[in-house]
Amino acid sequence: MSTSIKERSEREVQRLQANREELIERLTRVLRQDGMLQPLPGLHLARSSSPTAPLHGISIPSVCVIAQGSKEVLLGESCYRYDPLHYLLTTIELPSASHVVDASTERPYLSLRLELPPTLVSSVLLEAGYTSQGKQADARAIAVSLLDSNLLDAAVRLVRLLDAPAEVSVLLPLITREIIYRLLIGEQGDRLRHLAVLGGYTSDIARAVARLRQDFDQPLRIEDLARELGMSVSGFHHHFKAVTAMSPLQFQKRLRLQQARRLMLGEDLDAASAAFRVGYQDASHFNREYKSLFGVPPMRDVQRLRGERLALSAASWEMDLADRSVVLNEGEKAQG
Repeated sequence: MSTSIKERSEREVQRLQANREELIERLTRVLRQDGMLQPLPGLHLARSSSPTAPLHGISIPSVCVIAQGSKEVLLGESCYRYDPLHYLLTTIELPSASHVVDASTERPYLSLRLELPPTLVSSVLLEAGYTSQGKQADARAIAVSLLDSNLLDAAVRLVRLLDAPAEVSVLLPLITREIIYRLLIGEQGDRLRHLAVLGGYTSDIARAVARLRQDFDQPLRIEDLARELGMSVSGFHHHFKAVTAMSPLQFQKRLRLQQARRLMLGEDLDAASAAFRVGYQDASHFNREYKSLFGVPPMRDVQRLRGERLALSAASWEMDLADRSVVLNEGEKAQG
C-alpha cells in the first residue's frame, strides 16, 4: 500500500513538472518580449525580464498562475507572494499594488491571469449543487494557495488553445468552467463562493465596494453606508477590513489617488486639477497623500512614468525592426 502511495506521489510530481515545463515553453513562444497580452477573452499573459517597481491598479476577480519567477501583491498592509508552486485568487475589485520579484533575462517572469465573471461562478456553483448557508464567515478577498496538478493541467490546456483558434469558441468556456470548479473544490472554495454573492457579510461588503468605486470622488459618509447595509458603524468597519484589508477611508483614498494618476498621465492634467477632479479640496493634502502612496510627488511621478513609457515604446520599435530584419534575411536566403 505504501509503495502504491509513493508511486502515485511520484507520478503527481512528474505531472506537475511536465505541465510547468510546457507552460513555460508555450508562454515564452507567445510572449517574445516583455509586456502584457490578452490573446483570448478574459485571458491575460505577462512577461518581465527583470524585477519591477510596484504597479498600482484595481485587482479584478481572477485567478493568477505563474509559470516562472515570482510576484508580490500588496493589499493594505498585507503582502501576498506567489510563484510556480502557488496561485493567487482575487474575488472583489480592490485597489492594490503588485510587482515582479524574481525575473532575469535568462529566466523571465511568465504568468497568466484568467478573469472570473461572477455570473459564470454562480452558474458553476449551481451546477455543482452548492447553495447559500446563511451568514458566511468573513474572508479576505485575496489569498494564495498551493497549485495542484489538476488546476495546473487545466491552465496548460487553456494556453494550448492559442495554437488551436478553431477550438476556442467551444473549449474556452468549458476549460474556464473547469478551472472555476477546480477552485471551488480546493482550499479557496469558500472564498470563491463569495464571488457569487450568495449572501452573508461578504456580499454586503461587495455592495459597499461597488458604491465606493462609483462615488469615490464624493464625501464618504460611513453612517449612511452602514445603515444601507443594515450594519452598525463599528460592524461595517470590522467586516469591510476583514474582506479588503483596508478601512473604507483608506479604500476611497487609494481609488482617488490612482484615478488622479491616470488623469495626469492620460489627460495631461496638472496635480491641482487632478486632485480637484477626484474629490480633494486641498492640493497640499493631495500632494502629501500621493507621495505617501507612490513614493514621490505627483508631477515627478508622472514624468518618470512617461519616461518609462517612451523607453518601452522605443524598445518595442527596435524589436519590431529586428523581427523585420530576420524576415528580410530569410527571404533573401530563400531567393538565393
